[in-house]
Amino acid sequence: MEQRNEWVDYAKAIGIVLVVYGHVARGVHSAGIVIPETFYEITDSIIYSFHMPLFFFLSGLFFKNSLTKRGGLNLTFSKIDTIFYPFVLWSILQGSIEVFLSNYTNGNLTFSEVFSFLWEPRGQFWFLYALFFIFILAIILSNTVNKIIPDKLLHYSALLIFGLSIVLYMNQSIFPGSAIFRYVPDNFVFFIFGVVFSLYYKEGYLSRFFQVGVISILFVLGQAVFHFVLNMNYGNKGVLSLLLGFISIIFVVALSQFASKKPRKFIIYLGTASMAIYLMHILAGSGARVILKNFLNIDSYIIHLVIGFGVGILAPLLALFIINRLKIPYFFSAPISKVWLFMTKKARPSKQS
Repeated sequence: MEQRNEWVDYAKAIGIVLVVYGHVARGVHSAGIVIPETFYEITDSIIYSFHMPLFFFLSGLFFKNSLTKRGGLNLTFSKIDTIFYPFVLWSILQGSIEVFLSNYTNGNLTFSEVFSFLWEPRGQFWFLYALFFIFILAIILSNTVNKIIPDKLLHYSALLIFGLSIVLYMNQSIFPGSAIFRYVPDNFVFFIFGVVFSLYYKEGYLSRFFQVGVISILFVLGQAVFHFVLNMNYGNKGVLSLLLGFISIIFVVALSQFASKKPRKFIIYLGTASMAIYLMHILAGSGARVILKNFLNIDSYIIHLVIGFGVGILAPLLALFIINRLKIPYFFSAPISKVWLFMTKKARPSKQS
């Protein structure tokens, strides 16, 4: 797991496609455009049962190596650059645009709500909020566990934290209702699942045709039993939702490893651009819906889903191309960690010759 794997980009591509479709469908439904209710509820619940856990899992894959190479403090500052900074910037940008266009969108947002993002993140940005604090929690727990358990048991430290994360997931009701306590216990387990996977998985095992077939069957059966036999949805948290999340994530991993044997450049690019798409797709998809509904008077849910999804993917890719072409800095990350490293090096006493 030390090198960047193409299957990870494939998995990110699958994840971001599900994210964009899910948000577009929810926006269309909230706007009062008629979608067959059963179709909407089932597809929404299937997608939300694993698409964001998938991204937490992928974020955990490289955590152990990053912590070993950088150390806890430097890793924290790097996540301020790449997670917390875009969370703040894009929460303000998207929120401000939503305030000005509130007469055309599904909500009546105010600036006071926009600037409450530090304790109540809005829209898709909850993921970045949760991911940043999950990194902090993972760093603290890893360093603490490594200090208190014997050296001969250190290689089990990730499994110990994984067990703790399952306990947190199963007991979410005991935590206060604030955002950090809603999002972190709900998703920390999938992040640590990624850490454990990176440590114990034998590369390439899931890419074999037989394994992909078996896991695909388990995925379909798991989703069918959960939604149709037990009549549950993604909001029913417990042992079954956790198992379904794990099975669904492994399904995406197996599918991605199998498909990436003959990699396609666009899918890889889609995966590498997933952060930019995630940050901008709500603005793009909502803009498409506003134009179709309010200016063109189109109420076909199929047209809204197809065009909203297409614009939600392609418009951020176009914006990313322009940003990269013009070399516009600080749209997606900040140099805070570089400043920190420079200051710490400067503060160190020079060696005497």
